[in-house]
Amino acid sequence: MRWLHFILSHSVFISLCAVALCFQTTILLKLPFDYMLAGMVFFSTMAGYNLYWALSKYTFSRHLSLKEILAHNCSHLILAFSGGLFLLYYLYRQPSTLHFMLVAFLLTTAYSLPLWPLKFAQKFRKTGFLKTIILSFTWAYVTVIIPAIPVLKNHLAPVLVLLAARFFFMLILCLIFDVRDKEVDKIHNLHSLATDISSSAFKKLALLVFFGYFISGIFLRFYFSETGQVIAFSLSFLGLIAIYLLSLKKRGYVFYYFLVDGMMLFTSIASFIASL
Repeated sequence: MRWLHFILSHSVFISLCAVALCFQTTILLKLPFDYMLAGMVFFSTMAGYNLYWALSKYTFSRHLSLKEILAHNCSHLILAFSGGLFLLYYLYRQPSTLHFMLVAFLLTTAYSLPLWPLKFAQKFRKTGFLKTIILSFTWAYVTVIIPAIPVLKNHLAPVLVLLAARFFFMLILCLIFDVRDKEVDKIHNLHSLATDISSSAFKKLALLVFFGYFISGIFLRFYFSETGQVIAFSLSFLGLIAIYLLSLKKRGYVFYYFLVDGMMLFTSIASFIASL
C-alpha cells in the first residue's frame, strides 16, 4: 500500500481530481477538452500542494535544521519543482493565458501566507474565514475560469453560474477538512471557520452552503435543458451529503484523501456518463 500512500500524500490523486473538474467544466459548457491545459492544471496543482506541505513542515518543525527538513521533504520539493517547470512550459506555449494564471498564482500565495516564516505573514493566521474561502475560490477559479477562457466574453452567464456552483462545492469539501484539522490548527495557532465559530453555527453555515450549491448547480443544468445532467448532479449532491454526514465522526487518512477528495472525481464521472 506504499504506492497508494505516495499517490495520496504527494497530491497526485488530488491533482488528477483537479483535471477531472476541468473536464467537467468543458462538458457542461460544451467546450473541447484541452489536453495541454489539463497537463498544466495537473502539474501546477501538484506543485502548489507539495510546496505547501513542505512549507508547513518548515514552519512547524523549527526543532529541525533546514538541511533535515529538506531531506525529509525531498520528494515533495522534486514534484513541486517539476510541476513548476511544466507550468513555465505551458505559459511559453500559451502566453495569452499569463494574466489568468497570475490571478491563480496570487490566490495560491494568499492561501499560503499564514505559513510563511515572516512576522507580517503571521497576522494572517487569525483570518480563518478567509483561508477557507480563498482556497475554495482558488479551486473554482482554476477549474472553471481557466478552461472557460475561450468563451468568457461571449458566454459569461453560464460560466459565472458554474463558478458559483463549483465554489460552493469546494467550500463544502474545505469545511469537512476544517473540522478534521480543528484541533491541530488550534495547536499551531491557525484559524479556520471550524475554530472561529461554534459547532451549531458551523452546521448552519454548512446547510447554507449546501443550499447555494444545489440552487446554482440545478440552475446551470436547466439553463442548458439537459435532463441527464440534472440526474447526474442530483446523484453527486446526494453523494456529497453522505460524505459530509460520515465526516461528522472521526475518520481515517484514506477517508479524507480518497473519499472526500474523490467526490471531485465522482461528480466529473457522473457528468461524463450523462453526456454520452
